[in-house]
Amino acid sequence: MNDGQARKPRVLLSGNGATYISRRDPKIVLWWSAAFPGFGHVLMGQYARGLLLTLAEVIINTLGHINEAIVYTLCGRFELATKTLEPQWMYGYVAVYFYAMWSSYRTAFTLNRLSRLSELENITITRLKIFAFEIQFLERKNPVMGALWSFAFPGLGFLYNQRIVLGVYAIAWWWIKGTLAHAFESLFLLFSGRLGDSVAVLNPQWLLFMPSILGGTIYFAYMQAIDQNRLFISEQDQFFAEQYGGSKVHRLFQGRVEGYVNR
Repeated sequence: MNDGQARKPRVLLSGNGATYISRRDPKIVLWWSAAFPGFGHVLMGQYARGLLLTLAEVIINTLGHINEAIVYTLCGRFELATKTLEPQWMYGYVAVYFYAMWSSYRTAFTLNRLSRLSELENITITRLKIFAFEIQFLERKNPVMGALWSFAFPGLGFLYNQRIVLGVYAIAWWWIKGTLAHAFESLFLLFSGRLGDSVAVLNPQWLLFMPSILGGTIYFAYMQAIDQNRLFISEQDQFFAEQYGGSKVHRLFQGRVEGYVNR
């Protein structure tokens, strides 16, 4: 059965990389949605709605001065935190925040079921596609390398995993938020031994976005590499089954596949 006839396709190779269904722990998905609305959807491969929710989080949070109020609250300056907030944006922020958590948690259960069904259908996985502007393929990835590149600069881990649009989006936002938070300037002052100046120059409203983005991109790049390894091994198993089905070579390889895929 080919991809066009598949009722539950498992993976699609496009100019933007590999888009696939993968099983996720709903609690982990919920946690990332709480850390940054939209991240849970991105983790499940729902990139369009995930990026839309991250944009909504940034825009509404900034207009409502939510992060700034959080910083003042953590410092015990409750009266200043109350004065900083813009009440007209609070309702929209709460609605988007809880919708992102509810939607991602509910969707995780559905995609987990669909992922298992797509594995049982065993639709042929395409390993290589050539486009006019890009070549996309499945290969073994090093999850640690993906995480390290994301730690060096969020978005690079996505490019390592061949997620072009997501990588460019993450790089652009990290650069914008780092600039608005004066984080790069602060690092330069810190390395110059000017600790007081490095703290004073920071903008808390934009700075508070950065830990979630850094942690999210590291985790996502790590998981994407693991997912692509599973797909690569499954494709190899399909090839061995077609070429050497029933032989000792195929049975040996199939045992290794099941051990890795079911981790």
